[in-house]
Amino acid sequence: MLIFIIIVFVIAAIFGIRANRLRFVTKPVFNYFKKALPPLSDTERQAMEAGDIWWDGELFSGRPNWQTFREYPNPKLSAEEQSFIDNQVSTLLDMLDDHQIVTERDLPKAVWKYLKEEGFFALIVPKSHGGHGFSAYANSTIVSKIACSSLSAAVTVMVPNSLGPAELLAHYGTKEQQDFWLPKLANGDEVPCFALTALDAGSDAGAIQDYGVVCKKRYKNKMTLGIKLNWRKRYITLAPIASVIGLAFKLYDPDGLLGEQEDLGICCALIPAKTKGVTTGKRHDPMGMAFMNGPTEGEDVFVPLDALIGGEDYIGKGWRMLVECLSAGRGISLPALATATAHLTTRTTSAYALIRKQFGLPIAQFEGVGESLAHIAAMSYLTESTRRMTTTALDLNLSPAVITAITKYHLTEIGRDIVNHGFDIQAGKAVQNGPSNSLASAYKGTPVSITVEGANILTRCLMIFGQGATRCHPFILKEMEAVAMDDEQSGLHQFDEYLCKHIVHTLGNFGFSFFHGLTANWFVPKASAGPVAHYYQTLTTLSASFAFCADYAMLRLGGALKRKEATSARLGDILSQLYLASSVLKRYENDGRQVSDLPFVNYAIDHCLYEIGQAFDAFFANISFGSVIRFAVFPWGNPYHKPSDETLNQVVNSLSNNAVMRERLCNLCHIKAGSDIDNMERLLVILSEHKTLISRFEKVIKHARFDIKFDRLNAINTLSDEFNQEELAQLTEYETLRQAVIKVDEFESFD
Repeated sequence: MLIFIIIVFVIAAIFGIRANRLRFVTKPVFNYFKKALPPLSDTERQAMEAGDIWWDGELFSGRPNWQTFREYPNPKLSAEEQSFIDNQVSTLLDMLDDHQIVTERDLPKAVWKYLKEEGFFALIVPKSHGGHGFSAYANSTIVSKIACSSLSAAVTVMVPNSLGPAELLAHYGTKEQQDFWLPKLANGDEVPCFALTALDAGSDAGAIQDYGVVCKKRYKNKMTLGIKLNWRKRYITLAPIASVIGLAFKLYDPDGLLGEQEDLGICCALIPAKTKGVTTGKRHDPMGMAFMNGPTEGEDVFVPLDALIGGEDYIGKGWRMLVECLSAGRGISLPALATATAHLTTRTTSAYALIRKQFGLPIAQFEGVGESLAHIAAMSYLTESTRRMTTTALDLNLSPAVITAITKYHLTEIGRDIVNHGFDIQAGKAVQNGPSNSLASAYKGTPVSITVEGANILTRCLMIFGQGATRCHPFILKEMEAVAMDDEQSGLHQFDEYLCKHIVHTLGNFGFSFFHGLTANWFVPKASAGPVAHYYQTLTTLSASFAFCADYAMLRLGGALKRKEATSARLGDILSQLYLASSVLKRYENDGRQVSDLPFVNYAIDHCLYEIGQAFDAFFANISFGSVIRFAVFPWGNPYHKPSDETLNQVVNSLSNNAVMRERLCNLCHIKAGSDIDNMERLLVILSEHKTLISRFEKVIKHARFDIKFDRLNAINTLSDEFNQEELAQLTEYETLRQAVIKVDEFESFD
């Protein structure tokens, strides 16, 4: 007892008296931080400072405010946006033949004309400059619906409405630039591309070697101060047909024409494609997709200074501009494509599994197929939930860099997982190209989404936790700023203030995590009532566990955490899955807590919890004293498992028997008359409405002669003794559609 009292007294004397605390605690930690924290490059610093904190900050705090969470608005389309989707978008979708587009490697001229005339390239251009000025949610929904019909067409529409000249001009352009360029972009007179990626600079924009030199040159018959540019860019979507190029480059002023500084940093400029020295027109071949993608080069291209987006005021601010715009675009474009893949795979695979029979049963009734089918449907529910949640933040005029990185990475990976499961079920139908294959383009296009706007490996290993740890943590960024202050004494005192709060924060999360882990979340305050209440409690505890482990990793590894990419990735996975699970709860709440949603909610969140448990286990196994930290987080062991067989059976039953729920899961898919999807949907209606008739027919066929079984369609005409004329007509329609659905395309040649 005496020893305990002495220990308490010593701790109180050190931490309670500031002079002692500064000497024995703060100063050593301060010095450790100075040595441990690596210097940040300008691009890293700008990326870290860009964007906003949203729900990610709440999850990082260890105490997410679920009341704030419920108050986030439910994304909705305006009347004008809904009208555009019901009319212009629907008309476009009826014009698209994806097989023809991919075969001919281009959109039909009529489609190009329609896209320009109806302002599909101006979804985000403000109305004041001739655009639609649509919300992020509408932009995402439009791209998703197009992608369900043609990935190539969707990418063509997506790019001008993502990171590119229109968005940069709208945010940073001078009034003169906006008035000149935006109306031309809105009406399709100008087709834009944005050139960032270079030979040795992909995700590392700081490595850009493309450069511009400030100089004077005769331009339009007078000496003009401008920039001589040289660039070699690749992978640039729309570059082969672009009339104006948005260009990222490094600007130098060796002759001091703008001041004393020679290296002026990264800038962005608009370059008309017809400018002397510009080379365009060549094409890449992105996985056989038909969207225009290719290199662009420029040699000694001279443009006046007013070609810089934002003018001279934005010299050297190009990377900050790109990061802020990219964080928004990353939350719209590629997640929209991934969600489309999920909706399309759910619609076609669920229908195929109900139609296709093996051993006399629809393959949906086999547990192995059901396991994949349940995963497809539940993950489709999750992707749509996350798409909605993320566009909510963007429509609040936020640029949540961590949230959009999570959304881009996980939705594209989930999209890849979903379409792979779809291929497993559709089997031979899925691997034969042709008009009857609805999944081929989604499958071939998935790697494109995985690699662009930040390759997924980089996003997972460096961005999600790396950026989140500094931006979302309540104290880390403030501590870093204090350590970096020129006045070391002032920095030390500020650091002391934040360090004390940080210690209390960490100990609080440790205690919360351990106690509620020990008591199985029984005493966690309930943030909701009803069948999902326990999920709110679980996520609250896991948020505290994550925050504690994040603090431990940063303390244990210091600046080395930047190089411990696997550790950073695992912590990022935990944060990501917390966000995905939150998104599912948000959709469930917004949609009115429908009972029919519960199997999908349960499966999706159980899947997220399982992934969290796996990430925690990997973290514990690969960090010092991991077994001790494991006991603090999971005192009774990892309690999270994959969704149960009961849950997946509930999902499959709902998908098979609840047409309304199935339609909600894949409502983004357009059904074009006469298409493979149309045949599937019509056949499902027949199977439902004429179940008894079809059952009688199948029994007759089962016991018929071999030649009748061989040609079922013609055999129907011989069964007038068994069925009346109306029934024979219904059976003919049934068998015609059934054979159309399960057949694959055949070709005379491939010339």
